[in-house]
Amino acid sequence: MDATQARARIAEFPDATVSGEGSAITVTVPAAQWTTFASFAKDTLECHFFSFLSAVDWKEEGLEVVAWVDNLDAPFSVLMKTRLGAGVTTCASVVPVYRGAGWMEREAYDMFGIHFEGHPDLRRILLDDTWVGHPLLKSYDVDTPYPPYR
Repeated sequence: MDATQARARIAEFPDATVSGEGSAITVTVPAAQWTTFASFAKDTLECHFFSFLSAVDWKEEGLEVVAWVDNLDAPFSVLMKTRLGAGVTTCASVVPVYRGAGWMEREAYDMFGIHFEGHPDLRRILLDDTWVGHPLLKSYDVDTPYPPYR
């Protein structure tokens, strides 16, 4: 399967929006389809390599979860995106599909406050358990002292 064939297969996926050029494919899916599309990317598109997962804070528009997976044989890459919506901080975990997402989901939880439902061990990974807030949220007060870090 090449990138053109992958785009055609993704177009058949319900509610998926496809963009990007060449071997880089960007797919936006509703949050309810997040884990289903991750399974589709792994099983149908043969994207077996999980590269990374992170999030973006779009302020009033809410949080967006992004993940990059690769088909190393083709080669092409799929950037998966989902918007959680204003005030929503929960997203399905892709750890059952991509085991390597575990630590990255914990980081997104720690930095953005996203609760990944179904994650086997969701807890802080970078900051102390007593840390208040999530530093990568744009609403985070950067002037608040958190010893010994400030």
